[in-house]
Amino acid sequence: MAIIFNTSCTLNGFIADENHSLQWLFEVPGSQAAEEDFGNFLSKVSTIVMGSHTFEWMVNELDLLNHPERWSDTYGDRPTWVFSSRELSLPAGAPITLINAPISEAIAEIQAANTSSGDIWIVGGGALATQFYEAGALDRITLTMAPVFLPAGKPVFTGLLDSKNLHTAEVRRLGEFTELTFEISKS
Repeated sequence: MAIIFNTSCTLNGFIADENHSLQWLFEVPGSQAAEEDFGNFLSKVSTIVMGSHTFEWMVNELDLLNHPERWSDTYGDRPTWVFSSRELSLPAGAPITLINAPISEAIAEIQAANTSSGDIWIVGGGALATQFYEAGALDRITLTMAPVFLPAGKPVFTGLLDSKNLHTAEVRRLGEFTELTFEISKS
């Protein structure tokens, strides 16, 4: 089991625009190759973790409160943990747990709930992935870079992670996207 931050981003390192929107991502022509490959990644994931802004964007974009079945259409019955300091409305029947705790305290509970040998996927955002890294609980980062530059937005990562702990594992082309995978050493 690995804890993986896998996200799409712009060439200048944003995962969302300044309004937390991912619309720029869906406007990239020829994104089918990246979408098809995402299914391969998701098949190895058994637990999902995300921040509140990512979760709220998904709820709004997919209209999950009115169509809760769309959650399982996308993520199945994978247990999902949403880090939030606020109460959030959840889609009926979705296996989602709200958590308001430091990563260092929450990670044991998340790992214990990951009852299969699958990976834990940090969906977003960059600040949450940074907190996992700072807690020593991040194994891999995969960035699927879109041929887009945004003038402002939400960064991929908000802390320092330098080359002594970050090692390039793989570089692949997926249609118009470039996928970069980095392994993280714990030293």
